[in-house]
Amino acid sequence: QAPLVESGGGLVQTGGSLRLSCTASGRTFSYYAMGWFRQAPGKEREFVVGISWSGGNTVYADSVKGRFTISRDNAKNTVDLQMSSLKPEDTAVYYCAADRVWGETCAYEYNYWGRGTQVTVSS
Repeated sequence: QAPLVESGGGLVQTGGSLRLSCTASGRTFSYYAMGWFRQAPGKEREFVVGISWSGGNTVYADSVKGRFTISRDNAKNTVDLQMSSLKPEDTAVYYCAADRVWGETCAYEYNYWGRGTQVTVSS
């Protein structure tokens, strides 16, 4: 089983909202920075948002600023992504990832990954 498990994806209309969750499986990621990436068909995996291990620092891709919010609960070993004002261009498979180093935005820099959850935004 993948060390991280995503849930909450689905089909939503433009302007709608979804909440994704990422749960650690088999180990704790309380002291890891966490991130969400997404990959649309035919495109490279891109950084969406990251959060430091304490939750005190976050960084967002420009394309989602003001619409997406990341949060974490280290006691529950979960990281959530609240997505609002969704657009068709947000359609992608969304991946949760863990990184030993805070502030990195390249997929290859992350150490652990989930298998992804599909988000589809209809126009």
